[in-house]
Amino acid sequence: MKKRVVVTGIGAITPIGIGKDDFFNALENGVSGLGPITKFDASDYDTRIAAEVKGFEPTAYIDKKEAKRMDRFTQFAVAASKLAIEDAKLDTDGIDQNRFGVVLGSGIGGIETLEKEYEKLATKGPGRVSPFFIPMMISNIGAGQVSMTFGAKGPNTTVVTACASSTNSVGEAFRIIQNGEADVMITGGAEASITPLAIAGFCAMKAMSTRNENPQKACSPFDINRDGFVMGEGAGILILEELEHAVKRGAPIYAEMVGYGMSADAYHITAPAPGGEGAARSMMNALKDAGLSPNDVDYINAHGTSTPYNDKFETLAIKSVFGQHAYELAVSSTKSMTGHLLGAAGGIEAIACIMAITKSIVPPTINLENPDPECDLDYVANKAKQKEVSVALSNSLGFGGHNATIVLKKYVR
Repeated sequence: MKKRVVVTGIGAITPIGIGKDDFFNALENGVSGLGPITKFDASDYDTRIAAEVKGFEPTAYIDKKEAKRMDRFTQFAVAASKLAIEDAKLDTDGIDQNRFGVVLGSGIGGIETLEKEYEKLATKGPGRVSPFFIPMMISNIGAGQVSMTFGAKGPNTTVVTACASSTNSVGEAFRIIQNGEADVMITGGAEASITPLAIAGFCAMKAMSTRNENPQKACSPFDINRDGFVMGEGAGILILEELEHAVKRGAPIYAEMVGYGMSADAYHITAPAPGGEGAARSMMNALKDAGLSPNDVDYINAHGTSTPYNDKFETLAIKSVFGQHAYELAVSSTKSMTGHLLGAAGGIEAIACIMAITKSIVPPTINLENPDPECDLDYVANKAKQKEVSVALSNSLGFGGHNATIVLKKYVR
């Protein structure tokens, strides 16, 4: 018999708020976190806008000396984990640390460190490269630093599946607890890729919006005028816990995680499979794992990147899975507010699903002013919707054809 898994803690470091309450409030009110890039001079770039995390002070969460030895993505991971642990009222010294683990996702890892250290190499020579360069850059160091900070000695790994990374991470952590290998898992993802090289690379791909004159309107999923995604940064962390373990310690319980599915497009390095057939299989696999039918789902947090192909094909995928019920669902893209956090996107979008379940408020898709006729579902345009949500599904679809879906459900003892 598989163990039941619940969400007991939430940690959010996002472009629209730091901490669960600020993040929830911004989602409800359709706040945009997009603006001009301030981290470097982007005046020569085709895209000069992003969704930066404002007001983040790492030393509020991390020892100053340790923070200097962490890339920004790792700082986000540790800080958001601290917030989630506090939210879960979890005494990390009072649990079996051998059954306390970490699974985190990051699509790109320490690219800021990579760029800075390469600049040292190019201008000052190899002797000036930091001895901390490698352990600051590698993508698994986020999970490593979180485990060291909080004494998590159980299962520990990192998932790198581009934009699906943190949804896959949450799914893998879910399975670890289901299978009885751990009692508590820190999971989700972190990313900090608003850097000169990363932005230049995505500009070269023509993947990002170039609506620089009106940044807050630049990300417009499902709108006929959408022209690309907007880069975001931050971290979304959940504490997943075996139900009886959570009940025994009197933990807060936000929702139950009941399903996880994934699939591969096996089609193209960046473009989604025609008709969204890979995404459809991922959703079907997640529903099968949850033991639910399509008609049980009330809300979908879409991948919804604001790119022409993604939004169209994800819509087709939803229609193929849900049939007529697709038109009764609420579907929204919170990337319209947060930008696209790449490997951390699924973490904060899982949190958005939890908000929908616990508060009966579905976050909106802002900037949806001229709907694409081929995107004809209820995308909760521009204003949050009051709606009872018993079951929510979150999609993440990554470069390389990686598709991941999780299913969260209102907790009933």
